[in-house]
Amino acid sequence: MVMPAQKMEKSRLSADDWAIAALDVIAEQGLAAVAVEPLARRLGVTKGSFYWHFPSREALLVAALERWEKSEQETVFGQLEAVSDPRARLQALFRLVAHELKPHVIYSELLKALDHPVVKPVLGRVSQRRLDYLTASFRQAGLARLDAQNRARLTYAAYVGFLQLSLQLGQPRLHHDEFEAYVGHVMTTLIPD
Repeated sequence: MVMPAQKMEKSRLSADDWAIAALDVIAEQGLAAVAVEPLARRLGVTKGSFYWHFPSREALLVAALERWEKSEQETVFGQLEAVSDPRARLQALFRLVAHELKPHVIYSELLKALDHPVVKPVLGRVSQRRLDYLTASFRQAGLARLDAQNRARLTYAAYVGFLQLSLQLGQPRLHHDEFEAYVGHVMTTLIPD
């Protein structure tokens, strides 16, 4: 018996396909909603496809969070490597981060699950990498070491605080022009002259 092409394609899902689907569920419903059977239905395959790639839900979560972490690093930091001027790099970073909704939602959902043993080390690494990047950029922009560290903490706290506030109040609360004005204000306030 020959299987239809679409069914054969779906039965050949990769581990990465499962990880992407898990990240989608995290963004839509939170970490607790990631479960094998609903993911299999979502992807149009049987649970056997899952167990071909992963021994457990925990292994899927590890793969999904590793994918998110790697993608975040490549998307954000990778795009900014070519910008040599530290102030222009910080401006580009603020603009880039301000306009990426899905990574913000995933990050926010992961913050809610910070006590999960798979989530905590990933968020620790991501946060430290972000703080280190900001600190280095502020140092290159002329701030002394301690000032750069404090400015990096303030910048990251403003990001996390605005993200949480936005999600609590419901997206989108600010009109486009208001949001752009806010991003401009943050850049003017936090990026040294």
